[in-house]
Amino acid sequence: MRRKDREMGLGFAHKVIDESRFGVLSVSDGNSFTPYSIPLSLVRCGDFLYFHTAMEGHKIELLSLHDQVRVVFVGNVQVPELFTNDQLDEMVRNKEQAIRLISSVFTTEYESAIVEGHVAEVADKDEKTFALKLICEKYTPDKMAYFDHALKAGLQGTKIFRIEMETVTAKRKKYDENGNEIKWGNE
Repeated sequence: MRRKDREMGLGFAHKVIDESRFGVLSVSDGNSFTPYSIPLSLVRCGDFLYFHTAMEGHKIELLSLHDQVRVVFVGNVQVPELFTNDQLDEMVRNKEQAIRLISSVFTTEYESAIVEGHVAEVADKDEKTFALKLICEKYTPDKMAYFDHALKAGLQGTKIFRIEMETVTAKRKKYDENGNEIKWGNE
């Protein structure tokens, strides 16, 4: 990671993963240098990520050939609103403030996490059920009263994959109310 000053710890990475509505999985397509990437609904349990998919398709073919994957999660992203128009006008008049204008106004605050690991299909029925329940609790928590019925209807037509998270990194750019960037450890 080039910007070590923005690197965050494992707890922060888990928070980004857990709160993200989706992650983008990338796997080698085997034929060129272009990876195959696809957004997925993922859930984390300890050091594992789970996702569900259809029984066949290009993604299934690639995952059966290449088990090394990367998943990118993006958390909150926003343009910071740190200064009044009067303060911005002062920055424009004061050449010494130009760098602050660039670094604190024309920028974004962001948080992200990147996971690298190996993926495998889950064959065990109990683990598949467990993973599907976790996925449903994350994405449809108010529908869990219907989970058992949906499970009976859909389990046989659903594949579940597990990614063992081997490397997890996270990064954040955030400002305090005075327009100063908050570095790791100065939260």
